[in-house]
Amino acid sequence: MKVFLLSSLASLTLLLSHPTFAQRSAAEYFEEGNTKARTGDFAGAMQAYTVVISMSPDHAPSYFNRGLAKANLKDHRGAILDYDRAIEINPREAMYYQSRGVSKSIQEDFRSALQDYSKAIELNPDEAKTYYNRGVSYAKLNNLRLAMVDLDKAVLLNPDDISALYARGNCKQDLQEYSGSLADFTRVIELSPKRTGAYASRGLAKIELGDYQGAAADFTRALELSPNESLYYTKRGFAKNKFEDYEGAIIDFDKTIQLNPDSYEAYYGRGFAKNKLNDQRGAIADLDKAIEFKNIYIGNPKKTVYPGKITKAILDDLRDQVQPQLKIDPLSEERAEAYYIRGISKSKIGDRNGAANDMTAAIELTPTYTSAFFARGLIRSAAGDQLGAVLDMSSAIKLRSDFSEAYYIRGILKNSLGQTHEGCLDLSKAGELGYLQAYKAISSYCN
Repeated sequence: MKVFLLSSLASLTLLLSHPTFAQRSAAEYFEEGNTKARTGDFAGAMQAYTVVISMSPDHAPSYFNRGLAKANLKDHRGAILDYDRAIEINPREAMYYQSRGVSKSIQEDFRSALQDYSKAIELNPDEAKTYYNRGVSYAKLNNLRLAMVDLDKAVLLNPDDISALYARGNCKQDLQEYSGSLADFTRVIELSPKRTGAYASRGLAKIELGDYQGAAADFTRALELSPNESLYYTKRGFAKNKFEDYEGAIIDFDKTIQLNPDSYEAYYGRGFAKNKLNDQRGAIADLDKAIEFKNIYIGNPKKTVYPGKITKAILDDLRDQVQPQLKIDPLSEERAEAYYIRGISKSKIGDRNGAANDMTAAIELTPTYTSAFFARGLIRSAAGDQLGAVLDMSSAIKLRSDFSEAYYIRGILKNSLGQTHEGCLDLSKAGELGYLQAYKAISSYCN
């Protein structure tokens, strides 16, 4: 983090109430702290500012600079306490809020950081870095549109800010705005030609835009700069598969596997290439590994472990508060609706196998039967098959993007399986869509 030093001896003198000798001594300690901070001696700087504070307990710049020293020593909790005191003394200094926001962001307290960045912007609306920091916090909270507004402003204020351009490029990729993403990463490369990640990110954008030759060229450049990055070989291999250089793709996937033997993506890509080259036995062997390695969606559901904050007992309680929708629909020729209602009835009398079979029949007859996927997911979860339940909730969400209850159930399921970040994002989406029960779960299991 960049160190910002306040070195106003005049303000220091005004705040001191000691004799002239003490005033000079405190000023000297303050300058000593600044000098040590500039040379990277943050522990020494912190001690010097502490002396000033002992002589002038209301000198805000010393609290602020000591907070910066602590932040550079990675003591962000201690830094925040000092920033708090600096703000209490002088609530009109934008930099105090911005720096406190940075320490909160590093501790992943993005919501509170947003408040600090917003206050900093209110006090100084022309500081590009504050918009950048707030934009990144919005992005971390998956509020990509607001992130884009702030990152656009940061770039407007400072068109050559590499960090803002890079963050905006990533944000555009997450929003599937690949042309804009490509333009941002191209500008980053113009400003910083040895920035490896910019070539890789631009390569990903080119893959999405169908420029596979261009993507391979970007990953080649990224590998020239970082030759041991296994993911870049995987992505270049994928691009080569796309333009039918199967032998070249296999070479890349071989390198990925050499660097990262558990890369199921590499086995998948290599299996595809071998299939195309008519090496079917080799393809099957690779695809076996692609399916088996680190796959939480296979195995015995009865052996499911619950490493997250939501235990099985809590999961059962939260899930059972949600009921599948029961309404009368016109009976179609396939009679899927009858299977669905019968499945609900079987579930209510404890016949989970029969209920799941009926829901499966309804889905087979009507593959877009959203309610049946949702109901089957609830039934599977109650039977202990949490992975199957996650898949069913994902299918329901794919069919109906505003299905708040499905987001809620998938959120608590993922949390119980140890996927806390993904689960909490689902709970956040459920709340955003109006399922207010989600906020109770967020309060209890996401903080």
